[in-house]
Amino acid sequence: SDHMENICGYLMKYTNLVTGWQYRFFVLNNDAGLLEYFVNEQSRHLKPRGTLQLAGAVISPSDEDSHTFTVNAASGEQYKLRATDAKERQHWVSRLQICTQHHTEAIGKNNPPLKSRSFSLASQGSANSPGVQRRPSQNAVSFFNVGHHRLPTGKRVPIMQPDHLVDVREMMSQAEGQQRDLIRSIECLPASGHLTSLDQDLLMLKATSMATMNCLNDCFHILQLQHASQQKGSLPAGTTISWLEPKISLANHFKNGAAQNFPAEINKPESVREEQSIAEPCQLTREPEEINPDEELEDICDDKEDDLGAVEEQRSVILHLLSQLKLGMDLTRVVLPTFILEKRSLLEMYADFMSHPDLFIAITNGSSPEERMIRFVEYYLTSFHEGRKGAIAKKPYNPIIGETFHCSWRMPKSNVATDAGTNSSAHSPSEQVTLPKDPEGQAEPDYYTVKFVAEQVSHHPPVSGFYAECVERNMCVNAHVWTKSKFLGMSIGVTMVGEGILHLLEHGEEYTFSLPCAYARSILTVPWVELGGKVNINCAKTGYSASINFHTKPFYGGKLHRVTGEVKQNMTNTVVCKVQGEWNSVLEFTYSNGETKYVDLTKLFVTRKRVRPLEKQGPFESRRLWQHVTESLRDGDIDKATEHKRALEERQRNEERLRAETETPWCTKYFLKDGDGWVYHKPLWKTVSAAQTQQTDSN
Repeated sequence: SDHMENICGYLMKYTNLVTGWQYRFFVLNNDAGLLEYFVNEQSRHLKPRGTLQLAGAVISPSDEDSHTFTVNAASGEQYKLRATDAKERQHWVSRLQICTQHHTEAIGKNNPPLKSRSFSLASQGSANSPGVQRRPSQNAVSFFNVGHHRLPTGKRVPIMQPDHLVDVREMMSQAEGQQRDLIRSIECLPASGHLTSLDQDLLMLKATSMATMNCLNDCFHILQLQHASQQKGSLPAGTTISWLEPKISLANHFKNGAAQNFPAEINKPESVREEQSIAEPCQLTREPEEINPDEELEDICDDKEDDLGAVEEQRSVILHLLSQLKLGMDLTRVVLPTFILEKRSLLEMYADFMSHPDLFIAITNGSSPEERMIRFVEYYLTSFHEGRKGAIAKKPYNPIIGETFHCSWRMPKSNVATDAGTNSSAHSPSEQVTLPKDPEGQAEPDYYTVKFVAEQVSHHPPVSGFYAECVERNMCVNAHVWTKSKFLGMSIGVTMVGEGILHLLEHGEEYTFSLPCAYARSILTVPWVELGGKVNINCAKTGYSASINFHTKPFYGGKLHRVTGEVKQNMTNTVVCKVQGEWNSVLEFTYSNGETKYVDLTKLFVTRKRVRPLEKQGPFESRRLWQHVTESLRDGDIDKATEHKRALEERQRNEERLRAETETPWCTKYFLKDGDGWVYHKPLWKTVSAAQTQQTDSN
């Protein structure tokens, strides 16, 4: 191939926390399929300081910045590297990927399936099942005749002769039976006494045996690919090997040793085949769609996440998952078990933060900059309680790229707080901008409408954009959020990277704000959600700002979900309001005049959002996209939910691979890139500005 060229040059290599980053001279040897590095260019004639075999490796650009990437070898060794700029990184990544694919396919063609052997994985000591004939010095690598040492160019290690996979499949079936018997024996133990079915060591044994069978099934999958490539001559284009999702259905495997069937394409439900066959999103219409709020109906869905059953049943799976994670590990690319999922997408969760539209609309009714800032803080602090569904910490669906969610709220004008001595419609004409009238001349409704739209604009990193507006009150909010999750031992932390801006167009004010971190605590017992970190709200025009601290519970003592904050005038450094309490219970606001106001979030009225029926939604709207996963979770069918979820994720991976191969950029539908952020394509401030210009021209 023209692209199979040997390249070399300096890259920075991360060693450890003490040494940090160091410049090293790297050489890509395409003939041998090796990535080697030396202390410097002058020492390249010496033995390399390190060597990675690229066959079976994974080359991954990092989400940290545009310069960093990692090379993950099949041996488990990893190089974390950094180029001087994005262009150089792309050059190295593309050449490494081409070399990796070439040598991986060569293994598929040249290494046939394992030949039949007279060993069995049945119970030890059985007279009918001879044990594994293996020398003490023979490790797993030599046993399968796979090495990670450098091979002389042009020479090939002798390989096993081709044979059918029937014997391997039979041995694995025996192993699966043994593993089911083990699980059944453990689960039949009494719930109390000296040795119980909930013993931590036994749970870990179940999890380890599960992991072993998953690994064996992954290996068997590779052997099948090799066997197919031997007959076809090469691996199918775009073939990848996924290690994240288990090939064995997790839930069935823990149902008292129930028989395990390996899924075949013909046995997949029609809905799964439909999910896998939906066209490439960019081939669908990417033109923004105007959603008519009159088509939306009040939402009757009420999925509270208070069921601990699935978590209790699958604790051994959680133990297995935890055993694979490292402290500080980024969980963005880790596929989590289906049973810990909420029955909604992350995009819909952002919409649920808007469940108090009366408080949102009331912000612009404040008579002074001070009051408007305080009202915004009040709305901000009351939004998180309804954003959580129930007391159990579960995870929303990860939106796939191109996924959207639309909804709206209707709020009677009489229910919105106004100025003292005024009503919600009492604004001077000079403060208002007349938008184009309804062509049908319909009477003005007695309610306000708040419209909401969210879109997953990026997959790696996972970034969501959302926008809400109330046209009647000339106010809107635009935000983008990048969710970065990390494993913290017995909890999971999620950092919400991004920024939101609230626009009060009547007053010409913009309020910038950020979001707190979220933590899922006690993930092995009863998981619960905690917010933590400091957020700031600022209005540059008025000089008012707010500082809010979400306090995490200390190790000993202390209250849960505590929050404190203050609003001040920056020019005079005067504190005009203080707030304290719990973000999911009662908040206390103390004003500069000595007055105190209490807000009980558990008694606040929640306005139900309005959503279009499924049959009117597009194929990439959240509820329609995830409907089969949601239905299966409601029915308690974890296997079916996992299958539907895997089909969606696999389709997304295939589409992403196709875009990479064809160098086709992703095209968003509702949000446009603006610097480091994302902005709604048709924000209210542009509409109002255009209307003002039109009025000026007509005058």
